[in-house]
Amino acid sequence: MEELENKRYWIWLSLIKNLGSKRKLRLLELYKTPEEIYKLTKEELLNINGIGEAIAKEIIISKNEKILNYHIKYMKEKNIKIININEREYPQALKKIYDPPISLYVKGNIEKLNNKNIGIVGCRECTTYGKKSAEYFAYNLSKQNINIVSGLAKGIDSYAHLGSLNNGNTIAVLGNGLDMIYPKENLELANEIVKRGGTIISEYPCGTKPDKMKFPARNRIISGISSGIIVIEAKEKSGTLITVDFALEQGREVFVVPGNINSINSVGTNDLIKQGARLVTTYEDIS
Repeated sequence: MEELENKRYWIWLSLIKNLGSKRKLRLLELYKTPEEIYKLTKEELLNINGIGEAIAKEIIISKNEKILNYHIKYMKEKNIKIININEREYPQALKKIYDPPISLYVKGNIEKLNNKNIGIVGCRECTTYGKKSAEYFAYNLSKQNINIVSGLAKGIDSYAHLGSLNNGNTIAVLGNGLDMIYPKENLELANEIVKRGGTIISEYPCGTKPDKMKFPARNRIISGISSGIIVIEAKEKSGTLITVDFALEQGREVFVVPGNINSINSVGTNDLIKQGARLVTTYEDIS
């Protein structure tokens, strides 16, 4: 509890609604610590460039000690940690992206975050070919002590985590708080990830529900903590391609498993190969 108490203002900063990573980072540049930001009055906040009436009001409203104490108590009971952008445990690769989260909530093995990571992404409604490909790459790469990073969604994400489960070398990045698992059918998988020595992370505080606006933001973390991503099955306008865009923007390598030309699940992946993404057919192709 003492460690969480020492980080109470980082928890508070993560709880402020409608204040994005870039503005939080700007406030930290100006005031150095969340505690100093906490002390600001509404008038002082309004004098800061980029902070208007609505955001200043959100910051003031968020100063609720009762809610903050509840979060600290809940995190202690559920063994949820928080690391901030200035700590050694924070993923150093993620720190270098355009809009890194100022903190991460972590359940499981915190030391894995700075090991070699490869992301695996793809269709939720995957084929048997996609499932086997995800398990094959995840299993063999995790045996090489590489963490497999994915989003704990249905389909390719799930099989990527399952393939790397025996080695415990997997990181699940959520688009909601760590107090819930989405989809619910992956609750057992999430528990196994932690049990086997893997890690579950989120930039969102407990109580944050999943919604479609949060998943693209989650995807920047999947690519951000990885040295490259493997794309296994993606439709022409798949959400998977958002992760690809983030990976390219962040200077990460994009590997693509070729797909059946008669499958709608392969239109996006095969197009990526045409555009110059690196085609891979064996785990040994990943460098």
